[in-house]
Amino acid sequence: MDDLRKVSSPARELADCVSQPFDRARGMPKSVFTSQSFFEQELEHIFRREWFCMGRADGLTNPGDYFASELAGQPIMVLRDGDGRLRAQSNVCRHRMSVILKGQGNTKTIVCPYHGWTYGLNGRLRGAPGMSRNRDFDRSCYRLPEIRCEEWLGWILITLNPDAPPASEALSEIGDMVADYEMETYKQTFFEVHEWNTNWKILAENFMESYHLPVCHADTIGGRSKVDDIECPKGRPAFNYHTLQKEESFKLSVAHPDNRRLQGDRRYMTWLFAIYPSMLVTLTPGYFWFLSLCPTAPGRVRIFFGGGMSRDFVNDPESPAYFADVKRLLDEVNDEDRDCTERVYAGALSDLAVPGHLSHLERPNFEFARYVSSRIPF
Repeated sequence: MDDLRKVSSPARELADCVSQPFDRARGMPKSVFTSQSFFEQELEHIFRREWFCMGRADGLTNPGDYFASELAGQPIMVLRDGDGRLRAQSNVCRHRMSVILKGQGNTKTIVCPYHGWTYGLNGRLRGAPGMSRNRDFDRSCYRLPEIRCEEWLGWILITLNPDAPPASEALSEIGDMVADYEMETYKQTFFEVHEWNTNWKILAENFMESYHLPVCHADTIGGRSKVDDIECPKGRPAFNYHTLQKEESFKLSVAHPDNRRLQGDRRYMTWLFAIYPSMLVTLTPGYFWFLSLCPTAPGRVRIFFGGGMSRDFVNDPESPAYFADVKRLLDEVNDEDRDCTERVYAGALSDLAVPGHLSHLERPNFEFARYVSSRIPF
């Protein structure tokens, strides 16, 4: 009986699925989307070990700017300290373990709302009222535990794993691919947090493939999507990608007239990067947008959603109007994606659901499935 359970586990089903060559591949088995035990394995073996995107560095511009959330059940904060350095720290007070900060904001000190223990932006305890009679209490022994944090091409990446290789090493090829875009200079203009009723991998897969664009996005971008021209290269160990060519009429998605860095077809080229496990970036010559997916249950995902413009358009007096139109479009596209991905999760719960064969346009999905399988033991 134990052997039978082992063979039929979601991890085993996924391993069997990705053992096929791509030209015979099917979608991931429904169990990896719906199983609570598989979800817990993902938290342990993926989200507690890999690098995770908390947003853009220029979203935390001033000393004291912070963003608080959680990753794999761990309350965390990312902030800009008094020296201008980005820090990631535990968001749990060292006294009675209250969560301290919530949401986004700016603060001069980090004050626990329970008993008023106060920390500097560097995490060191500065004040603890009512502790003078405890003979063992030593304020200098207290500080918020630090979490590894890197800035990479303008992105804030954190990891709970002290032994993880630097993110910049695994992602160096992306820097080479889009060096002439100078992604690190793009400026964020919005950042939002959403929650959807779907599995995080379903949403990630939805971003990775453009096969769904003509149908799911028929009322928005579907008509602009030249699906027949899309090529999906073989994925890399840490990411997959594909590109689209945009029309010149979509002004913010092509290079600004003042942009001399991009030449030829690259002036019209949009890159879609899926950086494992859950950082999804669309980069155009004029603007970018991203999703960072933080799963909270098999059928629930917290989404960090942001975007902005290249420096060329930031300095263009007409750019606010251009970007307002883009933001409206992105919101409409998001609504369509939410409906599609929540439908897929609802379908995966059906006893009669069976994943079908993949299109050549879904190669990134197959690469992603292989990545997930490689991280989950069975």
